[in-house]
Amino acid sequence: MLIIESWLPDSAIAMSMSEIRKDDYDFIVTTGIESSELDFCMVAMNGYLIFYPNFKSGTGKETGNHSIEVLAHSKMGGKYCSHFNFYVNDSLLTDFNADEEPGKYKVIWEKPLTEIDSLMIEFTNDYFDDQGDRNLYIKEIIIDSDITIPYQFNSVFDIGLLGGNDRNINNYRSHPEIIRNKLIKYGIDSSKIVAVTGKKTNVNRTLTGALAFRDWLKTSGQQVKGINIITMGIHSRRTWLTYKRLLDRSINIGIISLPESENPELEKSEFVRTITETLDLIYYWIITIPY
Repeated sequence: MLIIESWLPDSAIAMSMSEIRKDDYDFIVTTGIESSELDFCMVAMNGYLIFYPNFKSGTGKETGNHSIEVLAHSKMGGKYCSHFNFYVNDSLLTDFNADEEPGKYKVIWEKPLTEIDSLMIEFTNDYFDDQGDRNLYIKEIIIDSDITIPYQFNSVFDIGLLGGNDRNINNYRSHPEIIRNKLIKYGIDSSKIVAVTGKKTNVNRTLTGALAFRDWLKTSGQQVKGINIITMGIHSRRTWLTYKRLLDRSINIGIISLPESENPELEKSEFVRTITETLDLIYYWIITIPY
């Protein structure tokens, strides 16, 4: 069995493919925790976040004007704030500049809801420089303060020009599910991949994800003799210790430690990160003793 930690960047997932194709693993598990980072959809490139609400007859109030609100925020503020256009069906209704703090951006629709086929948010001013990376974040659309349409399982992101040539479907609730979807896009058989997600937490995240995997393994029916875990950098030793302590002693556990991306800022702080990870390793060595 192969485990892939879901906090890894896209570059690491691409590197993981050589390991997956080199060794014929019987099963692949992506592990991690629920994350508040996914409360909002990160629209990181110019394109269209498209909602398909599928309003049926009798949905909401039948007559009068309807308020449509987009709950959104920008990663950057001031002159660096994100700009987006708002469409109902294919008609541009208005545009907004998003603040750094989450807020509701409102338009009025003067026709029945059943005439709405799609609601589109077009991010128009993606930008990156020394000041930072300008991104737009969308959580949900709210109709008449009564109907809430979250982005998860209700939207797709059409990158670049509208047309579906580069489209991501937001059918996930956690980072393990995102990584699973990426592996499927790389051509891995979906029946061989499962996403295992631990509860949301701000502490002991490696332990929480590993405990979720242990609980899943007990009920999965999988007879496991050996596990390899793909992770990255100096974090690898803590990952190995955690799974070694939690899982049955008869299971052989190996670590595949991918190199960290070359980044001058990381090089400057390498000593601090090494000390921090060493302290974390000692802490994990202590808290996993009961297991």
